Amino acid sequence: MVRKLWEHLELLDTAFVLKNNELDPSLIEFDLPDPQKDDISSLEFFDRLDQAWNVCDKFDLQTEIWRGRILIAVRDRERKGGECRGAGFLQWLRDREISKTRAYGLIKIAESADHLLREGLLDESSVNKFSKSAFLETANSAPEVQLLVSEAANEGKEITRKQVRMLTDDFTSATSALLPDEIKQLNQENLIPSKFVAPLVRELQKLPKSHQEDFRITLKEEPQIECIKDVTNTARWISKANDACVSVRAFHQEELDLERAMKEAKRLDALGLLSDALGQAQALESSVLKLHSAWRRLGGLQERLWLESGSSTPYLRDLLTALQTLTGATMRVSLGELAGGKRVRLQLVEEAPDQLEPPKIN
Repeated sequence: MVRKLWEHLELLDTAFVLKNNELDPSLIEFDLPDPQKDDISSLEFFDRLDQAWNVCDKFDLQTEIWRGRILIAVRDRERKGGECRGAGFLQWLRDREISKTRAYGLIKIAESADHLLREGLLDESSVNKFSKSAFLETANSAPEVQLLVSEAANEGKEITRKQVRMLTDDFTSATSALLPDEIKQLNQENLIPSKFVAPLVRELQKLPKSHQEDFRITLKEEPQIECIKDVTNTARWISKANDACVSVRAFHQEELDLERAMKEAKRLDALGLLSDALGQAQALESSVLKLHSAWRRLGGLQERLWLESGSSTPYLRDLLTALQTLTGATMRVSLGELAGGKRVRLQLVEEAPDQLEPPKIN
């Protein structure tokens, strides 16, 4: 039954029929304007396209809510007992070529919808008032924002993502304990818009309490938009640097005081450069790990093919010989014409942990 319902959704791309405001996908027929004609203005042209797109967006939301409910049913059924608990759910996804990321995204949409409906915040017929992006924004917002948005939808108002984000920003700016009273007061008086304050709060939430308090004092002393922008950027750099420091393995071999290092970079007004450098270090290490994995796998495949081949496969042997420039301990890779035909030569040496030497800086 679940399988038939899923296939029905794939055919219709919607199976959510509202009780009071029925939406039948078979009745959809858009009169799209001809892009080759100049008989309407650009404003009217794109307005008509936006209207058609919004209708499709609503069907997309309604369909994905039901798809998420189907996946919840499959997941919960397959979780019941057995040593291979959950394996059946993953196989169900593979059979339908659904990635785990998409599956759990659909489950989240369905759970969010059921939460809003179960708590009585949202009438079932009011789901049609949301675009997909607006609904997801509402589901991820604070309970107070969910209540306000649901009330507006229940009153028949169309809900857009922009409206939900503006309401979320206003709520965040008015209630966050990370902001000094001076900033909150100016925000309430519309002297400092929420579009500047809300990003600040989101970045401060990622930082340790010591940094939060330092920035709070700075904002209290200088409650101005330019100061808010500077603190937001600085907080973002510190957050990125902290995340990179945890991930960069080169730092795990040394006793480093990263917080003091960042304070020194901040004093030199080079915190942005440090954040970029740590981000690049993180990306470089990740690339090296992927390179090593690909190098090992390619070497194994090349060796197996070489053993399978023989004197009767000269062309295959030529191809495998050419691959040796990528499978040996010394790898040579062309950078292409844009680099003037230069080549990069890398030497890959696998060392045991006790063979590692402290890094030398010349």
